[in-house]
Amino acid sequence: MKGPLFYAKILLFGEYGIIKDSKGLTIPYTTYRGALKSTSNLSGEAEKSNQNLIRFCNYLEGLDTTEVSFRLDVLKTDIAAGMYFDSSIPQGYGVGSSGALVAAIYDKYATDKITVLENLTRDKLLKLKEIFGLMESFFHGKSSGLDPLNSYLSLPILINSKTHIEPAGIPSQKEGKGAVFLLDSKIVGETEPMVNIFMNKMKNEGFRKMLNEEFATYTDACIHDFLQGKVTSLFGNVKKLSKLVLANFKPMIPTAFHKVWEQGLKTNGYYLKLCGSGGGGYILGFTEDYEKVKLTLKDYKLELVYRF
Repeated sequence: MKGPLFYAKILLFGEYGIIKDSKGLTIPYTTYRGALKSTSNLSGEAEKSNQNLIRFCNYLEGLDTTEVSFRLDVLKTDIAAGMYFDSSIPQGYGVGSSGALVAAIYDKYATDKITVLENLTRDKLLKLKEIFGLMESFFHGKSSGLDPLNSYLSLPILINSKTHIEPAGIPSQKEGKGAVFLLDSKIVGETEPMVNIFMNKMKNEGFRKMLNEEFATYTDACIHDFLQGKVTSLFGNVKKLSKLVLANFKPMIPTAFHKVWEQGLKTNGYYLKLCGSGGGGYILGFTEDYEKVKLTLKDYKLELVYRF
């Protein structure tokens, strides 16, 4: 048995903002992927994944919702026969490792599932997001459902608000010098503690004001520029966003990267921002000259995401 592939995702813009109902833009990242597989000889990572699936299945069994039901008897049989999620998506890196697993389980075991081939109305997208949020809460304590949705649809998704999401057309990549890239912090991040720090910060009126005004404004501007292909304007807005994140989200940026972050802002060689909840994993970078950045940041592992 080998199931279809489900890809990683990158939240280009909107980290933390989407919790508070501002815009976000998420894209599939096909470098990393996962699929359900089966083996009669479980060991190592496959065995760990199989054990995880047992716990996930128990969680799904206890889900009290009319939104979705699963063929749990089939799922249990398959798990007992050695099913596991074979994935290259790094865990704790902010690129949707649990989202891909949730999408794979929904795809194979949900009854009356909403398929990718249907006319995906706003209502259907919201229903999928809600179902995925319920499912993924097993991994994160609380989930927006966006990671599994992105993985399931394999399309860029524009989040206008909690009740308004839509597939987005992004400009096709060019062979230019500019790029979006990932910087590997070599630290595994955990979503829940970071979200807790954020929720505590939200108790501060000044922080709330910054988030609702500056953060939301710059994020919306970045999304608009990116979707319209306005590269010059995009870099101006990403710089403002990068500066704001450094000033207000320091606990979410690994300490070893504060200087690297500042250096980019100072030289205008690149601008960094959080990729997901932060605390480790990947940091997202934007540059107008990727070849130059590879030299500047030669001590770090970089991965290309998108070219301008």
